[in-house]
Amino acid sequence: MPGDRRPYRRESEETRREALIEAALDLVAEGGAQAATVRAIADRAGVTPGLIRHYFASKDELTRAAYRRLMERMTADSGAALDTHGAGWTASERLAGFVAGSLRPPVVDPLRLGLWAGFLNAVRADAGMRAIHEQNYHAYRDRLEGLIADLPRWADAARCRADAIACNAVIDGLWLEGSALPEGFAPGELERIGLHTVSAILGLPLNPPNLPSSSPPPEGPAP
Repeated sequence: MPGDRRPYRRESEETRREALIEAALDLVAEGGAQAATVRAIADRAGVTPGLIRHYFASKDELTRAAYRRLMERMTADSGAALDTHGAGWTASERLAGFVAGSLRPPVVDPLRLGLWAGFLNAVRADAGMRAIHEQNYHAYRDRLEGLIADLPRWADAARCRADAIACNAVIDGLWLEGSALPEGFAPGELERIGLHTVSAILGLPLNPPNLPSSSPPPEGPAP
């Protein structure tokens, strides 16, 4: 019936493009990469399948855009507290805030783990997806390395790089475990473990300001 028709809205090209990316992410989260067909994405975004070609040259291009969005969003969320409140923090607090932000929601999240896993096979098989993965891995690690380099300790560039790789591996492992089994960890436990381990690697105490955890973070490396 005419009264049942949805009102017409003129949406910008960027809005429609964003809707397609978000639709692809939703479908991968719900059913894996195989669920994100062109028709399903179009249906979820409320457009015709043919319109997708107006915004993306191929389904692969849309998949890459969705994966880039996921990775960029996770890196941004890891540093959100630091970017918002960190201007007056010490170097140790800035690093600790970044580590803690990487080990709490919304970064640690079963849905995001499902998304990442849904894209993982494409990362192995598609050069474009691999390039996006590499770019975002380095963007995160480079920021971590910069925060480590700012600490009040002597360390050359090679040492800072090695420490960043080691600390990143710790964060990645805890993120994977916490996202896969969120019920297996007490509130704030992943953050405390991450801070304790990163502190031990660097040989300096990390004391993040205002950590929402049930007990205080460690003051330094384990004896």
